[in-house]
Amino acid sequence: MTPPSVASVENANTPDALDLRSAVKPYERAIPSASMFQLVTSFGLFVGACALMYWSLQLSYLLTLLLAVPAGALLVRIFIIQHDCGHGSFFASRRLNDWTGMLCSVVTLAPYASWRRQHAGHHVVWNNLDRRYSGSDIYSTCLTVAEYRALSPWLRLLYRIPRHPIVAHLLLPPLVFVILYRLPFDMPKSWSGERRAVHALNGALLLLICALGLVVGFLPVLLVQLPVMIVAAVIGVWLFAVQHRFDESRWARQRQWSFTDASLEGSSVLKLPKILQWFTGNIGFHNVHHFAPRIPNYRLQSCYQAVAALQEKSVLTFRTALSSLGLALWDEERQCLVRFADVARA
Repeated sequence: MTPPSVASVENANTPDALDLRSAVKPYERAIPSASMFQLVTSFGLFVGACALMYWSLQLSYLLTLLLAVPAGALLVRIFIIQHDCGHGSFFASRRLNDWTGMLCSVVTLAPYASWRRQHAGHHVVWNNLDRRYSGSDIYSTCLTVAEYRALSPWLRLLYRIPRHPIVAHLLLPPLVFVILYRLPFDMPKSWSGERRAVHALNGALLLLICALGLVVGFLPVLLVQLPVMIVAAVIGVWLFAVQHRFDESRWARQRQWSFTDASLEGSSVLKLPKILQWFTGNIGFHNVHHFAPRIPNYRLQSCYQAVAALQEKSVLTFRTALSSLGLALWDEERQCLVRFADVARA
């Protein structure tokens, strides 16, 4: 299941939306040579970085931990490939996208089939207050100020704890990828295929861990792969969160909601240094991605630079992105995201 095209989404057939749709359409075609080059180099560099970490264990574990940072960043790049495959944008062939996505999932630990379906739901209802997605994603949905105030003190506390920046961006991401993704914890029972895929991935991971453990030892596998996964999970979740929760982000009720506005005003452009842009697969051009999810990651920047309307939207720097971490509630009266402290002072 992939998100519908812009033209098929309710409220998208306005003149402005159709003009913008025509402008971005040429960038939706995958380039097989570029996709293969990105796939081979990303996996090759990641395997090389992990091998270097195993070698470094005999010198200093501090060096191993330092090497976990670039290795984790490379894993984020592989996750972006999996993400593209889920949108059907990395290759023209759906079968090739699915096989590549499943291959990526063996190292990202994110079950491809269920993640693809849940992420499709995110794209369809993002920023719609009347159709907030019912999964366990705390990063792309929120309560309104009125809804939060209507909760009991105990429920307010339960709502706030997982959204504290330290919990949400440092503690939860590794927990989700390493443990919760091993279970169909938030999937409806009707998702039988996706549930089976979770168990199939767990079986593949068990085989891979056993094979690595027999070659290099099980303790070295833990000492190398766990830090890499923690780094990747923290970076990846932070990227996703800050591009959906920022000062200028807009939410709307169904009667005012449109796919175009939700895409361009509810997701941002994150300006990163070139090297970080490479590691993160250009996902910083998130407004482009939300408006046209069929554009492969390596064409997002060229599309953004070619279409002036895409450049008029919210631009975040690394500094402003960090300052947005506390935004957690939508204030319908002020039409902006606010922090818990703002509600307490009101």
